[in-house]
Parts: sequence; structure tokens; C-alpha cells
Amino acid sequence: MFHLTATPASALADEPVHIQATGLHPLQLVTLHASLKDEKGNLFQSRAFYRANQDGELDLKQAPSLGGDYMGVHPMGLFWSLKPEKPFRRLYKREVMKSPFLVTLKLYDSLYIEESPTVQPRACQVVQRWFHRPGTQRVQIREGRLRGALFLPPGEGPFPGILDLFGNVGGLIEYRASLLASHGFAVLALAYFAYEDLPDRLQEVDLEYFEEAANLLLAHPKIQGPGIGVISVSKGAEIALAMACFLKQVAATICINGPNAILDFPLRYKDLVISPIPSSMENMLTDVSGATICLYIKGDTRNKLNQQSVLPIEKAQGQILFIVGENDQALNSRECGTQALERLKSHGRNNGRMLVYPGAGHLLEPPYAPLCYASQTYGHSITLLWGGDPTKHAAAQEHAWGEIRKFFRQHLTQTRSQL
Repeated sequence: MFHLTATPASALADEPVHIQATGLHPLQLVTLHASLKDEKGNLFQSRAFYRANQDGELDLKQAPSLGGDYMGVHPMGLFWSLKPEKPFRRLYKREVMKSPFLVTLKLYDSLYIEESPTVQPRACQVVQRWFHRPGTQRVQIREGRLRGALFLPPGEGPFPGILDLFGNVGGLIEYRASLLASHGFAVLALAYFAYEDLPDRLQEVDLEYFEEAANLLLAHPKIQGPGIGVISVSKGAEIALAMACFLKQVAATICINGPNAILDFPLRYKDLVISPIPSSMENMLTDVSGATICLYIKGDTRNKLNQQSVLPIEKAQGQILFIVGENDQALNSRECGTQALERLKSHGRNNGRMLVYPGAGHLLEPPYAPLCYASQTYGHSITLLWGGDPTKHAAAQEHAWGEIRKFFRQHLTQTRSQL
């Protein structure tokens, strides 16, 4: 009898699942298929072809995929290789507290290449992928002009506080914050445009808004001081680096594939205004997929004419970690990180470092999330290319997630017993 197991059947989305099959014929070729639907009904699927061992058993920790959506030994390959049925859809969890993603795993007793209603799987399993640990609290934030969601771990605390910023996607994105809270951090997912009564479009960055968010975190009785951390990606990483430069409340900053200068929109902080480096839209390219490559439209941050827009990273008092995907097709993020570290060194500072991931794209997510190679973003009718090789991108996400938690524990935690 064919038997398919996935252990644990219910777990956090950043935890691995051990997939095994038994009862197969010796050396039998089989197909493993995974599918899920997001909250909008978009279907994501993956498949891989395997051969059972001499005992008619299959263990994805040991057996290589022979083909399908990936090749080689990848125990979580069915998860990170999920692809949208409709092109250019990005998979992410919108509502993180009430329900998990449900991943259906199916075992077919042959090479299942073309979908057919007459071919039925020999075994099935449904895996629950949660985005919070039991006991995690979600607190809606509507204080003054601040809009967001604060995630508090179970327990009395106090916990290290982190601000979570995404990029030009807009709205309120919570899944990274809720997962980090499941690992002992108090995390504020902060919206800064295209949410509730916030501006519909980003026209300038008011750094005092983000300072208010930092102060809100530090004033919370369950959050330990004296400083907070910031985790960020893309446009959010530009804002986070500015926070690190100008706000004394920021003790540890992670910039994922972000610039080292102010781009496209001015940044204001009290009496300071930093003008942006404008983009050169004539340098857009079209990928073979039809998506738009924005890698070459950003202004040159080494150009003397643009130096007034480059962030003074030497003013940062806290630690800074740049996380870079070398196959980023939206921004030359490695060059930006390199320039920032060179500037630090030229001022005798050593409070920054960079992790570089060959083959990784722009949208580095928590582990086992599928690569989003291209998608539409808020306010744009065009599809933007993010880049990334699926296998290398997945490896980068898994490694970087451990480094992210390690970095915040090292630079935010006064007594490690709480984590």
C-alpha cells in the first residue's frame, strides 16, 4: 500500500517538513506534486520526479529529484519551487493569524507530466504552514498617524523590538513580522502608503513618521531598550538606512537589496531635505518573459553630481547588515552595499558588513517561500523583473533567515535567556 507522510503536518512556514513515501515497488519512478491556493484563489503548483530505493521507499532528505521543477537533493524543493498558474503572481500570506496556507502533497505511481482528470494520486497529505506560533498576539496600531500591526511573542518579555518595512508594494504586509515574533522578537509591521487613510502614493519620505514608530516601540512595556532593530527590503531598505543614519533609536539595521542613496522621492527629516537621484526611464529593458528590467534606470551613486543624495552612513551609531542577491534585476544592490561599506571604512568606521548570495534575486523572503521572478507592484501597470535562480535563491533565503535572527539577537538582546 502506498503511504505518504509529511512531518510535521502542521508547522511554522519557516520550518522544514520531512517528506517520505513507502510501499512503492523497488526502483519505481513516481511523481510528487504540491499545490496551494492563496487567499485570492490563485493556484501555485510544483512537481518533481523521483525513483524509489531497492526497498520501495523514498526519503526526500536523501533521494535526488530526477527532474520536474528542480533537480538534486532538496528536501523542501516542492515548497520553494511552487509556481503560479497565472504568470507573475507573487505568493505571500495576507491574513497571518486565523488560518495557515494549506499545501496539498500528492503521490503518483508514474511520471505525471500532463494533468489528466482520469489519473488519480495513490496517496495524499495536507500540510499546514502557519505564520505565527500559538500565544503570539497581534495588536492593530492606529496611534496618531501611525498605521501597522504589532506582533508580540508569548510571555512577559521584555523582548527586542524590530520595525519591519517592505518596499513599493504598499499596504500592510505582516508575514515576516509574525514569523519573527514566533522567534522571540516584538515586531511592528509598518505601513507607510496605500493603506487605510495613509497617502495613496508615495511622493516623499517623511522620516519623522518612522521615528514616531521607533518611539512607539520603545515606549511599549514589553519591549526592551535602549534601541530597536529595523528589517527592510527594496524601498524599505532605503528608508531603513536613512533611519540608521539619523535616528539614535536605531541600534541594528538589516537592508535587503536596497540602495545607499535617496532615489525617486525626496526624504525629509525636520529641517533636512535630501533630494533624490532621478531614474532614467529610457534605460528600461524588456526581459524575454515580457517583464521590465529596472536594473539600469537608477542613477549612478558614484557620480559627483549625485553625492548630495548619498546617505551619510558614517553617522550611523548602530550595526548595519546588507543582504544582497547577486542576480537582483531591480537594483545593483551589491554595488550599493559595497559603496556604503567603502564610505564607512573611509571614515574609520567598522559597524557594517555584507552578505552576498550568488544567484539570488531581489525579493528575498523567509525560508521555503517560492521565488517570485517577476510581478506587478502597486501603482504600476507594467510587470517588474526581480530576478533569481530558484535553487540558489532558496538556499540564500534559508541561510539569510538564520543570519537575520542571529544579527538581531547579537545587537538587540541584553540577556539571551528571553530568546
